[in-house]
Amino acid sequence: MAPLIGVTGPDSRLPLAWWATRLAIFLAGGRALRLTPATFLPHKRDKLQGLIIGGGDDIDAALYGDDTGRAPADPERDAFEIELIEHALDTQLPLLGICRGAQLINVVLGGSLHSDIRPLRRHTSNRRTPLPRKTAIGCGQGRLHDIIRQPRWRINSLHHQAVDRLGEGLSIVARDLDGFVQAIESRSQDPHYMLGVQWHPEYLPYLGHQRAIFRTLVRLARTARPERLYD
Repeated sequence: MAPLIGVTGPDSRLPLAWWATRLAIFLAGGRALRLTPATFLPHKRDKLQGLIIGGGDDIDAALYGDDTGRAPADPERDAFEIELIEHALDTQLPLLGICRGAQLINVVLGGSLHSDIRPLRRHTSNRRTPLPRKTAIGCGQGRLHDIIRQPRWRINSLHHQAVDRLGEGLSIVARDLDGFVQAIESRSQDPHYMLGVQWHPEYLPYLGHQRAIFRTLVRLARTARPERLYD
């Protein structure tokens, strides 16, 4: 049976990211289960073999001790996804964070965010686009390096926040041309697979190295053993 991958998102809006992520998981050999604050039932998490925390609204700045955040927040989604991230950490569930998801993983592990990077950019614009118009620079080692297998690669950008202080047990494995963090992962000595990317690989299925991000998650999810998979 194809492994079951939970994919979080908001209750509102047209779920374009969900559709794109569902397709990416299907192409990687997995099954996707949409999880939102209103539809999530706690017993469902025990069936999951992998977890993706998706993109969306800003994280409540109070969660990382910043009182300057002014963008709309979704506290119900914050709480729901924090619970799922903690579950993934406790059960060693393969975990992928996309954009907001990568930021929230960092916050859960005690890190902080730049609440708005737009005035801090010097070499690249902060124009939002789902197309691969920006550059990520890898650190040359780690799990992401083994997946991408390139020193630089093209990415898209739909964010104005970014990781600032790094959370406990995490490593920075990619930055952009302005030096802002583009990817984080669990340290090499940690057996738990945890990767956070600031871009949106679900919108880049035509790039092989972006499809590989989902293939890796699904491959590792096959070995997960949820407690009540067949309930």
